[in-house]
Formats: sequence, structure tokens, C-alpha cells
Amino acid sequence: MSDRLLIIEDNEQNFYMMRFLLEKNGFSVVGAETGREGIAEALNRRPRAILLDIQLPEMDGYAVAAELKRHPELSDVPIIAVTSYAMMGDREQILAAGANGYIEKPINPETFVDEIRRYLAIQD
Repeated sequence: MSDRLLIIEDNEQNFYMMRFLLEKNGFSVVGAETGREGIAEALNRRPRAILLDIQLPEMDGYAVAAELKRHPELSDVPIIAVTSYAMMGDREQILAAGANGYIEKPINPETFVDEIRRYLAIQD
């Protein structure tokens, strides 16, 4: 299986940081700035995992996660929410929408890649 990851993130600085850390550790990264673009990229590229921001333009991450899970060809692709939504119930809400994991922003550069690898190991 490919080590290509899809990051759906509209904040350029957040995208850059995640991409830098992941590529430095051997992953291939593609990105999308909106939920609709992300869904199209996921269907087209079939990434190993999807890192999904929740606060996106046009279509929020909850709707994106739910839509991604509707596609049988993506059913085995883990969705990892990477979000600043950290209030009580936010984690449960995104997991209920279809995400398989949750990482709070700001990300910790020292542990981020290991967290992603743990989610990937669960899927293997």
C-alpha cells in the first residue's frame, strides 16, 4: 500500500507544517483546501489516510467525513481529524461523523508523525 497521505486543510501554515513533517519522514503528501476538493482528491488518488481539518470553507469537516464514508472504495481509508476543535464533545462528534482518529491543533511536531503512524498501524 502507498504511503501517500491526503491533507484537507485550508490554512497554508498548518498545511505546510504537516506536509514538511510527513515528507521528512518518508510520506508522500497531496493537499486540498476545501472539502469538495478533498473528496475529489480522495476518490482520484486513493490515499493511505486522510488528515482532515474541521473548519473548512463551503463544507465543514463533519460533512466531509460523512461523505467520504459513503464511498465504498474509501471505506478502508482512515480519516484523522486534525483540528483546533477541542471542547467537550468535539472529539465524539467528529468520530460519530466518520473519522477514525483525532489530533488536536496546534500539532506537536515531536509527536505528530508517530501519532499518524499509530493510526496507520491500526489499519494494517
